[in-house]
Amino acid sequence: MTEILMAAAREALKLRFGFESWRPGQAEILEAILADENILAVMPTGSGKSLCYQLPAIVRPGLTIVVSPLIALMRDQVQQLNARGIAAAALHSGNSGADNAALGAGLKGRRFRLVYVAPERIVRPDMQDLLRQAGANMMAIDEAHCVSQWGHDFRPEYLGLRQAADALGIRQLVAVTATADPPTRAEIINKLFREKPSVFVRSFDRPNLRLAMQRKINGMRQLDAMLARHKRESGIIYCGSRRGVEKLAEALASAGHAALPYHAGMEPAMRSAHQDAFLKSEDMIIVATIAFGMGIDKPNVRFVCHADLPQSIESYYQEIGRAGRDGLPADTLTLYGEADIQFRERQIHESEAPAERKRLELRRLSALVALCETPRCRRQTLLAAFGETIEPCGNCDICEGRWRMFDGAVIAQKAMSAILRTSGRFFPGHLTNLLIGRATDAVIRHSHHLLPTFGVGKEFEAVQWRSVFRQLQAANLIEQDLEDHERWVLTEAGRAVLAGKAPLALRSDKPAASQRDLTRGLAAIDAASEDERPKGTQTRSQTRVSAGGMPSHDGRPLDARALRLFAALKSKRLEIAKAVQKPAYVVFTDRSLIEMAVRRPKTQGDFARIYGVDKVKTSAYAPAFLAIIAAEEERN
Repeated sequence: MTEILMAAAREALKLRFGFESWRPGQAEILEAILADENILAVMPTGSGKSLCYQLPAIVRPGLTIVVSPLIALMRDQVQQLNARGIAAAALHSGNSGADNAALGAGLKGRRFRLVYVAPERIVRPDMQDLLRQAGANMMAIDEAHCVSQWGHDFRPEYLGLRQAADALGIRQLVAVTATADPPTRAEIINKLFREKPSVFVRSFDRPNLRLAMQRKINGMRQLDAMLARHKRESGIIYCGSRRGVEKLAEALASAGHAALPYHAGMEPAMRSAHQDAFLKSEDMIIVATIAFGMGIDKPNVRFVCHADLPQSIESYYQEIGRAGRDGLPADTLTLYGEADIQFRERQIHESEAPAERKRLELRRLSALVALCETPRCRRQTLLAAFGETIEPCGNCDICEGRWRMFDGAVIAQKAMSAILRTSGRFFPGHLTNLLIGRATDAVIRHSHHLLPTFGVGKEFEAVQWRSVFRQLQAANLIEQDLEDHERWVLTEAGRAVLAGKAPLALRSDKPAASQRDLTRGLAAIDAASEDERPKGTQTRSQTRVSAGGMPSHDGRPLDARALRLFAALKSKRLEIAKAVQKPAYVVFTDRSLIEMAVRRPKTQGDFARIYGVDKVKTSAYAPAFLAIIAAEEERN
C-alpha cells in the first residue's frame, strides 16, 4: 500500500507542485508518513518541510490538521494550496463570522484536505467537535520547536497539543521544524508524542546563503554597502529594539529605499498591512524586531541583515533562513559590538529565570559571539553548534579573505596558560584583566596578580583579548566542561597549540591588506584543522556562490539576452499578480522565471517541465508567458 501511495505522491509532486524530483530527505520522510509512522523531521528552511505533510493529505482520504503559530503563515500556505487546486482552509482569529460559517459548513461536508489551526484554538472543545466531524486523521505540527521551554520561540499553547490529538482520536503526529539541537529534539519528543517517533535530521547547511559578520563601526554606512549590492530586491533588516526599528526605517525611507517598520508595539492592522506590502512587493525592505518572520514563506528575500546582535545562535540561524528560500544565492550580514554583547549579558543576569536557564542562555550567547569572532570558516563554526562537521565553504567573508589573519600561536598559548593557572574557573573578562596586568579587586582577592601570566599580554587591549578568547572557543581549542558548565577546559587541539605542536591563525579586526596575507593565514588554519578533522567528515565543493547583483542559473550569471527576457517575464508576473491580488511569487517564483529565461520553452509541454510549474499554472498562465518568450525570440 505504501508503494502505491508513494507513486501517487510522486505524480502529485509534478502535477500539483511542478517539481520533477524529491529534495534531499523528502522521500524517506514521506515513505514513513505514508506507512502511518509518527515523525519528527528537522529540516533546514527551504528544504520542503511543508510538502512532507501536504502530499499525504492529497493522496490519502481524511483531513490533515496543520497546527501553525502565525496567522500570516496560515494565510500564505492556504493561498498557495488553493492556487494549485488543493482544498485547504484556515481557522484563526482574523476570520470574519461569514468566513467561519463557510469554513464550518465545508468541514462538516468534508470538502477540505487540509485545515490550518492556531494552537490556542485546537485545544477548545467546540473546535475539537467540529474537527472530529470533519474526519481528521493526522496532525502536522509546524514550528515544533515552539514546544521547548528552553527554546527561543517558546509558545505555551503548544504544551496542550498532545492532549488535543488524544481528544480528537488522532493517532498519527508529524512534527516539523528547522531549528532543534539535540536537547530541543528530546524535549519535542517528550512533550508531543506518546511513543518515540521516527526521527529524521537533515543537514542544517544552507549553501546558497553567503555569511558575513562585522564589528559595528558605522552601522548605517555598513548597511548602505550591503543595500547597494541589492538594489530593487527584497530584504529584511533586524534591529534589537522597537525604537531602533523606527529610526532605521525612517532613515532608509529618507534615503530613497522602499522600507517599512514592523514590531510588536505597532497597531495590529498596521503590522498586518506592512507585512502584506512586503509579501506582495518585489523590492521592499522590512525593518523589524524578532516579532517578524517565523513562518514567512516569501521565496525571493535576497538579503537578511542584523543591525544588532541576534539573541542566540538558534535565533540567528532561523532569521537568516528567511533569505534565499527559492534556493538562489542570498546575502546575510550581522553587525555586532561590545555594547551589544554586554547588554545581552546584563539581560540574562538580571532576568528572573532560574539559574539553570541563565546558564543555558549564557552558553548560547557565548556560542553566538564565538561565531562573530571566529577565525575559521563561518559555516563550519555555525554548523558545529548543531553537531555538523564540514570543510571550509568558500561562501563566507572568512573564506573569501575579507579579514587579515596573523600567526596567533603565541597569543593563544598566553590565553590558554591563563585558563590553566586559574583552574578554568574564570571567564574571559577576568582573564583579560589578568593578561593585561590590571589589578582589579577580583584579581587581587584571588591572588592572581602573583601568577607568572599577570601582565604578559600588554601588547593587546582588553577588547582584543576578549576577541582572542572567543576565537579560541570558535576554533574548538577551548570549551566549557560538559559536566561543570562553570569551568573552561582545553580540548585536544588546544593542548597541541599550547605545546607548540600545531600552528594557529587568528583573525584581526582589520580587512585583509592583500590576497597574499589572506592565503598565508588560511593555509595555517587549514594545516591545523586537517589534523583535527574527524574521519568521515562531510566534504563540500569549493565553488563560491555569488550573492547580490545579477540573477544566476546553476551558479552562472544570466547573459544579456536571458536578462532581457527575465525582466519581461517579471513584468508580466507583476501584472498578473496585481490582477488576481496575490503576491507575485504565488504566480511564479524567481527561480521559475529564470529557468524560463534560460530554457525559453516554445510549447505548453515544454512550459510544464519548468521548475515549479504545475498543471493548474500551465493551464492558467502558459499562453501569456509563452507569448512573451516568443516575442523576445522574434526580436532576437
